[in-house]
Amino acid sequence: MAPKVVLVTGVSRFLGGQLAAALATDPRIERVIGLDSVPPSSELPPSSSRVEFVRADIRNPLIAKVISSAEVDTVVHMNIGTAPGGAGGRTSMKELNVIGTMQLLAACQKADTVRRLVVKSTTTVYGSSSRDPALFTEDMNARAVRSSGYAKDSVEIEGYVRGFSRRRPDVSMAVLRFTNFIGPTIDSMLTRYFSMPLVPTVLGFDARVQMLHERDALEVLRLATVGSYNGTVNVGGEGVLLLSQAIRRAGQFPVSVPAPFVGSLGGLLRQTGIADFSPEQLRFLNFGRVVDTTRLIDDFGYRPRFTTAEAFADFCAQLRPVIDPGRIRAIERRLLRAATLNRIREPVDA
Repeated sequence: MAPKVVLVTGVSRFLGGQLAAALATDPRIERVIGLDSVPPSSELPPSSSRVEFVRADIRNPLIAKVISSAEVDTVVHMNIGTAPGGAGGRTSMKELNVIGTMQLLAACQKADTVRRLVVKSTTTVYGSSSRDPALFTEDMNARAVRSSGYAKDSVEIEGYVRGFSRRRPDVSMAVLRFTNFIGPTIDSMLTRYFSMPLVPTVLGFDARVQMLHERDALEVLRLATVGSYNGTVNVGGEGVLLLSQAIRRAGQFPVSVPAPFVGSLGGLLRQTGIADFSPEQLRFLNFGRVVDTTRLIDDFGYRPRFTTAEAFADFCAQLRPVIDPGRIRAIERRLLRAATLNRIREPVDA
């Protein structure tokens, strides 16, 4: 049965605002309440006018009054920060992610009207290391446990969500572990990274990257909100790209950086405001990460419209490449043909 009153946290962010606007077009939903500490962007779709915006901080216990007074039956938790710079520093980010989630879950636990919870999580919970498997399934844990950062926050958030599920078994719950977002309009770690004219890479490494198009991310969130799927699911596009392939297709220029200097480079990029790369994001660009999406297709019932390669191509269409990707591919084909001809012409040893 479709929800009647939906509360979406984090509506000032791209996906949170887009989701609230999409839900507002569903005639089965009577009210959509968007909650955030800052007003949403004015660039939201026209349907967002039906979204009732409430300016509030999820870290404040008063969030319980918002849920109870509006008789919210479905809560979509999107207000989770991924980069310290955007949250006002690492301390503020942890408070928003962990303390905010605890307060929100406490409010949901007290509200008898709440019947469904959807949590935007991340595949960062699996970490990134040289010991990773080829594919992470939902039942696997990180091979290298992080002591701080967004990855640790995400693990703690999922732990609190599991605790809430034990206390409120009557509430159906979907935990969506998203891979990295990509697309022509979303602002994400990867869109900022591939938009740099000089793209830093780790010398000697070529990470496998799995991406999810922003439109697929939005549709999965919508389906999870109005549907009945219960459990944890990996959400990502099919297929992978090597980091070197992606940089080539984007038409940007790679710059190899020795591993010992990667952390310093990340700090420099954050200080200068060029890019806000957290330590776990830098590890991802070192080792990569790929997840199994069988459960998404078979159990959740959704196959992403864009593969990883197609999603990345859609993003690249609005880039201004430093190097023409078509010219690079033409050179690669010529070199391949030359190498093949040389191999044919080599004399065979008697």
